[in-house]
Amino acid sequence: MTPLALPGVYAPQHDTDLLVQSLRQEPLPPHAHVLDIGTGTGAVALAAARLGAKVTAVDISWRAVLNAKVNAALARLPLRVMRGNLLAPVSGRSFDLVLSNPPYVPSPDADCPRRGAARSWDAGYDGRLLLDRICRDAPAFLRPGGVLLLVQSALSGAEETLRLLRAAGLNADVVEHRSIAVGPVLRSRSSWLRSRGLLEDNDGKEELVIIRAERLL
Repeated sequence: MTPLALPGVYAPQHDTDLLVQSLRQEPLPPHAHVLDIGTGTGAVALAAARLGAKVTAVDISWRAVLNAKVNAALARLPLRVMRGNLLAPVSGRSFDLVLSNPPYVPSPDADCPRRGAARSWDAGYDGRLLLDRICRDAPAFLRPGGVLLLVQSALSGAEETLRLLRAAGLNADVVEHRSIAVGPVLRSRSSWLRSRGLLEDNDGKEELVIIRAERLL
């Protein structure tokens, strides 16, 4: 069942599909507690709920929160949806699995948008405004043996994500790749991306990666 995407909410795309694919390959304990950061339509959270997990989904957008709740009701799946900034709504809790498809697209604007559709993908000059926060804060929310699965573009520095997660004591590696055609957002700023050496001339491709980071026992 394809999730309903309300206007202004990020519709599931290649990165969503890649994250769900990796989620399905992840062994979960019975009744695992799962957190989805930046849930959007709830597509990834609902995929976890279908595996029998107890899922909490968080998004800063009221519209996304409503969208995820509607999709959970349509799918008849239990899903706790909370509004808030990244991990703030679940302070003090811990999870077996943390999932995230955060905004990660490099933007000429230094700050994340406060409203509008671009809020779902733009993440500052290097695309790392939210990635860095997740790398810094998420390890403390993992139970022993817990796993973080994160999808991002190679344009926003997968090696830096690995470095930060390893520095936090996690065992982190890139476990999946997918090359996709450059979409309309990147095409619209291709000259700027090329000037920064992030996009090769006539490349026309973007690489998505899944980073898996495990908290050791």
